[in-house]
Parts: sequence; structure tokens; C-alpha cells
Amino acid sequence: MYKRFTAVLCVAVVLCGCERVDPDSPSNLRKAIFKDMLRTSERLGGMLRGRVAFDGQAFGEGATRLDTLARQPWQHFPPPAEGERSNAQPAVWQRQARFADLARQLEAATAALHGQSQHRPLRAGELQAPMDAVEQACTACHREFRNH
Repeated sequence: MYKRFTAVLCVAVVLCGCERVDPDSPSNLRKAIFKDMLRTSERLGGMLRGRVAFDGQAFGEGATRLDTLARQPWQHFPPPAEGERSNAQPAVWQRQARFADLARQLEAATAALHGQSQHRPLRAGELQAPMDAVEQACTACHREFRNH
């Protein structure tokens, strides 16, 4: 009985391992970056909308982080392998010029937010327009290229 149980357990462990998703796959890498961007953006937006106490230093650090993150996910968009599922629509690869254009718009928006966040003292009112531009850049790309 013990040998049979051990054999079944070993087979189960091996089969479970087959279902694992590679954490270093392009899909998972870009998802991790986008999730970090979302968390950072939500924190900054929360400060500007009064949901979180405004902290100029934290906002500046977040704007720097968001600007850095905005330049990273694009390298992780190779065409999906046969049978691979993706949250990105096939249009990402069919309309690469437009996708790249929207990526550059996001990078420009985060750079503008970062630049504005370098002027001290920080005032929430002066940061709202560049933060809105970042959010609009995200939304524009999602409308065209993300499956929801």
C-alpha cells in the first residue's frame, strides 16, 4: 500500500509540474511589469484624488518608478507560440507600428510626469494634468490592443 501511495504521489507531483507557467516567459514578465505599473499609477492617482495622503517625496519616487517601468514591457511582446494564449490581441503583431506609437506616447507621458515631479515643492494641482495624460495613454492602448 505504501509503495502504491508513493507512486501515485510522485506521478501527481510530476503532472502538477507540467502545468506550471514559466515565470520567465515573455507573457509573465510583461504582466509583472504592467501590474507594477498599475499599482504605482493607482498610488499616484490616489494621492492626487485624495484617497491617499499626498506625500511629495513618495509621489516623486513613484513618478520616477512609473517612468522607468513604462520603458520595460515592450521587449516582452514576441508573437505568441502556436497554441499559447495571450491577453494581447493579435492586432499587437498585425499593427506593430501603431502599437509602438502608443508605447512611445505612454513613455512620453510618464517622462512628462517624472519631469513635473522634479519641481519642488510638489503641488498636487500641478501634477494632475500630467497624471491624466499617463492614464489616457494607458487607456488608449488598452482600447486597441488588450482583451478584457
